[in-house]
Amino acid sequence: MSTLHVVGTAGLADPSKPSGGNIYNRRICHGLTTIGWQVIQHVAPGCWPWPDRASVQALGRLLAGMGDGAVVLVDGLIASTMPGILVPEAGRLRLAVLVHISLGEAPPSYSVAHAQTREAAVLCAAQYVITTSWSTRERLLRRYALPPEKVHVAQPGVDPAQLASGTDRGGELLCVAPVSSHKGHDILLAALAATADLPWRCVCVGPLNRDPVFVERLRLEAEAAGVGGRIRFPGVQIGDDLAHAYAAADVLVLASRGETYGMVVTEALARGLPVIATAVGGLPEALGQASDGRRPGLLVPPEDSVALAAALRDWLVDANLRHRLREAARERRSTLSRWDAPTDRIARLLAQAATS
Repeated sequence: MSTLHVVGTAGLADPSKPSGGNIYNRRICHGLTTIGWQVIQHVAPGCWPWPDRASVQALGRLLAGMGDGAVVLVDGLIASTMPGILVPEAGRLRLAVLVHISLGEAPPSYSVAHAQTREAAVLCAAQYVITTSWSTRERLLRRYALPPEKVHVAQPGVDPAQLASGTDRGGELLCVAPVSSHKGHDILLAALAATADLPWRCVCVGPLNRDPVFVERLRLEAEAAGVGGRIRFPGVQIGDDLAHAYAAADVLVLASRGETYGMVVTEALARGLPVIATAVGGLPEALGQASDGRRPGLLVPPEDSVALAAALRDWLVDANLRHRLREAARERRSTLSRWDAPTDRIARLLAQAATS
């Protein structure tokens, strides 16, 4: 039996923190265990990527306690901030770094001092770097001049789900993301306000505690625009509650300013829901294409509420467009990979690391 040490943030063991990275890490750990790995999960204490001194010391003790040659997979939010610990340990450990968010291009809410210098040192020292999208891999290769054979992609999987029935008018809009500037909720609100003459309702599912000032300003601006009663912010939803939110929706809307992959896109597609999103990062990759080349949604430039409003208007007024996008989404649904695909990919890489 192969043994793997996984070092993650507090969300690794907390299903109530449903970020894409946390979900991915938990699913990979579960999948590796299922296929025979002994997975030892370590939650690094502290608030990453901004640890205090005690958290840094605890991480150092944790890694120092692992035997020579141990295979270790470290979340990038931890690894990319700690070259002083990770680089020396890379000489005796079989170290792989899982990059969900590259701190070298992270949003302001994830900013750390000397981010690119720190991240470059760690990624160069690691045996393997695993990313969740091809677009992230390409950017890492360009930014840090890493050997291509070191950087690999393991796109997230998705669970099968029942088709959403949808409504005739298509006016049930769903956004699943932490309510924050980085996810573009202000851009989404401006686009919704510009289409206030049309029938729609929007549910914004996601944590409200990332930037409470931003959330409050968003609520006030929605009221001022006359659409406050048509937008709901129910907070975090998981399990059946989240499934019900998808089932009640007609389309997923994302106005993100940046996105490594966008697991909520494939979660929507698994239900046959089209997607209206910004063409940033890995979102076009997650959206993909139907077998005949059709996109199962609409992509618009980031930071452009006018373009987003136009796409929403097209969706809401054009029944033929809704029908075509729904057909493409249902076709794309049949091509989505399940979680065994990234699990197997990572297992092969770690097995190579263990024997090299």
